[in-house]
Amino acid sequence: MAVGDCSRFVVVVSVSVGVVCVVLGFVIGWVASPSGVDDDAYNRWVDALSEENDDVTRMILEEMKTENIKNYLQHLTSQPHLGGTEEEKETAEYVNSLWQEQGLDSSRIIKYDILLSYPRKEQPNFVYILAEDGTQVFRSAAEEAELEHGDRHPKAAPPFNAYAKAATVEGDLVYVNYGRVEDFQKLERELGMNVTGKIVIARYGKIFRGNKASHAFSHGAIGLVLYSDPADYAIDNVTNVYPDTWFLPGTGVQRGNVITVKGDPLTQGYPAKEYMYRHPEEEAILPDIPVQPIGYDDAKKLLERLSGADVPGGWAGKIPGLKYKLGGLENNLKVKLEVNNYNEIRPVHNVVGMIKGSIEPDRYVILGNHRDAWVFGACDPSSGTSIMLELSRTLGKLVKEGKWRPRRSILFISWGAEEYGLMGSYEWVEEFGKILTERAVVYINCDNGVSGTYSFVARSTPNMFNVLYEATSKIPDAPEKGGLVYDNWKANFPVSSSDRPRTPDLGSGSDFRPFIGLIGIPAIDFSYYMDPEDGLASYPLYHSMYETFHLMSAIMDPTFEFHLVIGRVWGEMTRMLADRLILPINCTDYAERMKESVQVLKEDFESEMLARSPPITFDAIDSNLERFAMAAENLHQRIHAMDKTDPFAIRAVNDQLMFLERAFIDPMGLPGRPRERHVVFAPSSKNQYAGVAFSGIVDLMFDIENVADPESQWKEVERYMSIVAFTLDSAATTLMDLDVLANDE
Repeated sequence: MAVGDCSRFVVVVSVSVGVVCVVLGFVIGWVASPSGVDDDAYNRWVDALSEENDDVTRMILEEMKTENIKNYLQHLTSQPHLGGTEEEKETAEYVNSLWQEQGLDSSRIIKYDILLSYPRKEQPNFVYILAEDGTQVFRSAAEEAELEHGDRHPKAAPPFNAYAKAATVEGDLVYVNYGRVEDFQKLERELGMNVTGKIVIARYGKIFRGNKASHAFSHGAIGLVLYSDPADYAIDNVTNVYPDTWFLPGTGVQRGNVITVKGDPLTQGYPAKEYMYRHPEEEAILPDIPVQPIGYDDAKKLLERLSGADVPGGWAGKIPGLKYKLGGLENNLKVKLEVNNYNEIRPVHNVVGMIKGSIEPDRYVILGNHRDAWVFGACDPSSGTSIMLELSRTLGKLVKEGKWRPRRSILFISWGAEEYGLMGSYEWVEEFGKILTERAVVYINCDNGVSGTYSFVARSTPNMFNVLYEATSKIPDAPEKGGLVYDNWKANFPVSSSDRPRTPDLGSGSDFRPFIGLIGIPAIDFSYYMDPEDGLASYPLYHSMYETFHLMSAIMDPTFEFHLVIGRVWGEMTRMLADRLILPINCTDYAERMKESVQVLKEDFESEMLARSPPITFDAIDSNLERFAMAAENLHQRIHAMDKTDPFAIRAVNDQLMFLERAFIDPMGLPGRPRERHVVFAPSSKNQYAGVAFSGIVDLMFDIENVADPESQWKEVERYMSIVAFTLDSAATTLMDLDVLANDE
């Protein structure tokens, strides 16, 4: 026997002897124990198989208090806390200290150094009207007017669009409605107007402002002015506005970023740690034109000087006394747009707290809300922040008092610099993605906890529909509504083909995006919302200086009962996912939603595809989708019939349920968007706020006959259809029995 073989022999014998000793020790312990069982080991086995305690729901509902939520909100809105500022850091320290006091097992602050954008107070951004000889006819306001005591704060940033290019441009002015792709196409293809070399003015609403900027640039515009039209933000009457109501006054201005990449622009794909290489700023994907927001009082001064044809139907807003025209400017006037923003690498702070699970501490139920605000942020995000702080206090108290500890770990995360492009969440997911891929069960996001008082609303990945519906079926709605949250939600947002409430697909616009889009973690996003039939683009004071504690405490939710509803729903969803023996994840809902989405694709594109020679069909997608649906149904049947006294079998099916979302991740990304990796659900490339099913196909088919090279595009459609079909097939195998790799179906 060679020396190596001899060594291996000794190791094998040693291991064998060790195993025998362990077995003998267990037998001796069994016999020696009066009951024949080691009590501690037996109790752990029982705990591992125990179902959740439904009484915890009652304890959560009774413990959460409106007064606490109100107090948290008052503190958070006491001063501006823009991302990357000292005030934002102070709020991080506040949250961290609270979590340490509340009984969480641990809490810490994590810092990243990220390229952020700011206006220059000493050199404000302006929009001017210039006469033919260059004299100034009009200049926009540098700041919003103080309408209620406390509206203005010395540390508040004046209105600006983050990352807008610093430049001064002059030119003619053209009105482009909402600045959507279809608006620019209508101007060029139907109305014969070219915006090349001109400044365009667009109203806020319908799509993400960053897409408005990118559309303007791609159509040749040299600058963009944004404003909030009363038709979308002051629908009652321009005289019935803040501080008496929640409608936007004429001086109100919506801030916001106009960057289309998410996460730090200089370290894309990697966390913005001190040691990380940073690309030069000129190589980063940043906006190409200057952009500046103004109020509708100032917008009227620009729009009333437009000449040319009347706007088409559906394009006119509701600024009093204004006849909406397409442009350009009358009497040889010009518009001058001056943007003096600057970019700077600054520290951004996330706060991460944990309640450690008792049985499966390596499985994480993650709750998140961002903390930074453009100014005071009473709705966005501090209504959600205050609710999360009351939920963490409630759960922490139950743990401290020994009344409960979740089966799985619960992570509470307060994100920094979300308003700049989901900075804190993207950097954290990039840093800890490998751990999260193995351990995260779900990410539950609450951004604007209360942005209206009409109804509860939610959007999620389809495997979380069941969690939403069951949780809201247990929670009473606000007293003025009566009944249960679920029943009112279903009544307010009905679906003709279903007895469930409308639950849209996830797009982007908040911190759930890196979880689903980068690493395939199921996600939920929810809030109390306004009535969409009112025609508002968003809650009216969105991102303005007037989003104050007065707005929430005197106008929107004086009793804070709507905040409490959101907190209770959040608590019950958390309890279900952290405590239930078998995860309440439903794969058949995923199959149904994908079938509905494929049907929409067929209605939109199948006739064009079949007209090709040879035709492009959905046959492979349909076949593999049926295979997925069957695998999902079979999995749930196996779970129903399985031996629930076997903790290893339970862990195995929970892993199958938990890991399903990962199966939809394509490491190559969507066509032209390598940072969007979820094949089924991704934001629209034309509007990042909107979720689009099978977005890769939709993007490729968009206006396909007018692209530069239609034949190459059609080949890419055919290629990508096969990738979608493979992804569905691959996802189906993750749901099959454990011998799938050796079984011939």
